[in-house]
Formats: sequence, structure tokens, C-alpha cells
Amino acid sequence: MITDDVADRPVKARRRAPRHDAFAVCAPGLEQVVAAELHGLGLRTGTAVRSGVPFKASSRELYTACLWLATAERVQVRVASFEAQRFPQLLDGAADVDWAAYLAPGTPRLVRANSKASKLYHSVAVAERVAMVVDDTVPPGKTPKPDEEQPQILVRVVRDQVTISVDASGPLHRRGWRLAVAKAPLRETVAAAVVRACGWTPDLPIIDPFCGAGTLPVEAALLARHMAPGRHRTPLVAQWPSFEPGTWASAVGAADAGVLPAPPALIHGADRDGGAITSATANAERAGVSDSISLANAAVSNLKRPAGPAGWLVTNPPWGDRVSGSSDLRNLYARVGDLVRTSFEGWSLAMIVPVSPTSDKLVGQTGLTFTEALTTSSGGNTLRLLVFTPAVGAEPTRHRA
Repeated sequence: MITDDVADRPVKARRRAPRHDAFAVCAPGLEQVVAAELHGLGLRTGTAVRSGVPFKASSRELYTACLWLATAERVQVRVASFEAQRFPQLLDGAADVDWAAYLAPGTPRLVRANSKASKLYHSVAVAERVAMVVDDTVPPGKTPKPDEEQPQILVRVVRDQVTISVDASGPLHRRGWRLAVAKAPLRETVAAAVVRACGWTPDLPIIDPFCGAGTLPVEAALLARHMAPGRHRTPLVAQWPSFEPGTWASAVGAADAGVLPAPPALIHGADRDGGAITSATANAERAGVSDSISLANAAVSNLKRPAGPAGWLVTNPPWGDRVSGSSDLRNLYARVGDLVRTSFEGWSLAMIVPVSPTSDKLVGQTGLTFTEALTTSSGGNTLRLLVFTPAVGAEPTRHRA
């Protein structure tokens, strides 16, 4: 029975959980791969645009994205959107942001801006004005020099429409495990996209015959074991005054609880350079997947097919513009094609190579017919992922790519 004194008490309003207007930044061409990752995390996305995918997120979901996204470069949170054709309008719009929720005293306050088809066309001046507002609205503190690789505030002006975002994740390709590198390493986010987009599934064996520092095998192992790529780093959102440490700890705990056992000898890497194998071994250990990867110091001609079902050769092979000192890459690519037709008959092959006439000629030396799974960019190069899959019940035939 409800007494009058209880019934007359005012009902305390329940605090509403914050919702973030977030954006997953990625290399051009990886938008659908990133969207699939977000969907897999249970997040609702908007329409993908060039170099990114918008999504709505609670604080828990934002932290989950920073922890789990493997193919995105950064996660940003949009904090303001308004029209500005003059600097007073820009200053007013920037001043409306609750900066104290995102920047603690002493936090580096680097502002980056770009402008396109707008009256506020000078991006440096735009960044300076927003920085002035931030310094006036965030409590003073001794601010260290900002890290150029970790921008805090990003301002985009397109057709006089201003969007201000705060970097929530930091650079997601910095997994925290790749301290040792070999020649021409593939960025971790691109490697993660390759193993997701090529067609390989974790129940099948995978071999990288040119593994270098082990980036592709490690990313494959993280995927196979359901290990969060961001487990060994702290996202920038942890520096926000509004950060919820308990929520972050809960997301990390859930990620740790979901790790799967090491697959039975399905992930392999090989390289003729012994130093590369040493680097790959150290990286695998730091990533926590050394028990999931078999590494061998071996040339491509000496690769041995493992027992079991046909699987995938997935690799970032040497190419002329990237690795110097290779006298005859044509023979190397021809050997790869021969390997698929002989020792690894029935296996599929995926290669990430640059878009160039030289690369076309090298790929043609394999004698295999490829389809293009995606095109992206990394390190100033436009790259494409080429996939050869043998027809079921048929032997591979020699065709020029």
C-alpha cells in the first residue's frame, strides 16, 4: 500500500546516458569493411562516406569501438556542427561546445583544420581561432607540447558548414605490439582489412610466405582468437574529464572473457630473411599470440603444405617500388604461381600489391587469374587486394592476370 507521504514525494529524474555522434575514420576503400566491423559490434551506422563511417554510440559503445575496431584509423566524436561564413560565427559556434567535458587541464590542445569550397578558406586561421576559444573555455593548466600523431580537435569546413570533432581513440594502427619491424611493413589496419576481405575464415589454414615482421599472421591470429586489437593501448577518451573508468574496465573485462583458445596450427608465416622472423617472433609474443602462429625461416620455393584442408596463401609480396635490391622479382612471382599450381593445389591466394604498370607485369608472371577484392591506400601508395580462388573440382589453369 502506498501512503500519502510516499506518493507525494517528487520523482527524481533518471539521468540519461550520453549519446555520441561518432565517426570511424579509415583509409579510402575500407569503408564497407569498417561498417561490417561496426555492425558486428552491434552498432547502428549511418551511410558510409569516403574515408569513414558515422555511427551513434553510448559511452560503453564508444569505448567498445575504440577497443575492437581493427580496420579503422581513428574514432572521432562530433561535438558541434554549424554554419559559418565569417570568423565571429566560427568563434560563437566553437564557444558553444562544452570543452571541459573533453579536455582536462594540461591536456595537449592541438587543433587541425581543413576547408573546402568555403568563405573561411584559410585552414590555418580556422585552427587558430578554434584554439583561442578552447584556451579561453578550458580551465588553465600547464599544457605539454601536443603529439603531432595524436590530434585532439579536428575542424572541417565544407561549403560553409563547420564540423568540430574530438579524437576519441588516437591512432588505432598503433596496437602496442609491433615494436620490431622488417622491410616495408604493412600498416596493421590494412593487414586487418586484408584478412577480413580476402575470403579467408579462421577455420582454414593461412600462410604468409613473405611475412616480414609478422603483421598479417598476427592480425589473422587476433581475429581467429577473438582478441581485441586495442587491448594493449589506452584510448585518448581515457583523458576526458567525462571518462567513465568503470565502463571502460567492464568493456575490457568482457573482451578478455571472450578470447578463444589458440587454433590448432592453422596460422603460419615464413620469410627468407632470418632477421624478419626474429622480429615477427617478438611481435607475436607482445601481441599474446605466439602460441597461435608457426614461423619459419624459409624461402617461398621451400614452403611445405601443412596437413589438413586447403587454405589460403595471404601475403604482401615484394614489389620493385617498395623493396630495393631485388634483381628479378619476375621469377619470384612466377614461383608463387607455380606453388599454387603444384604443392598448394586447391589453395587460394590473396596478394596486396600497388596499382602500377610494373606491378601488373609482376602479377602477370604468376599465370593466375585474379579478382580485385578492394582498393585502398597506405604509405602514399594506392594498393589493391587481388584474390585467386580455384574452381571447385578443377585444376588451376595458367592465365595472364
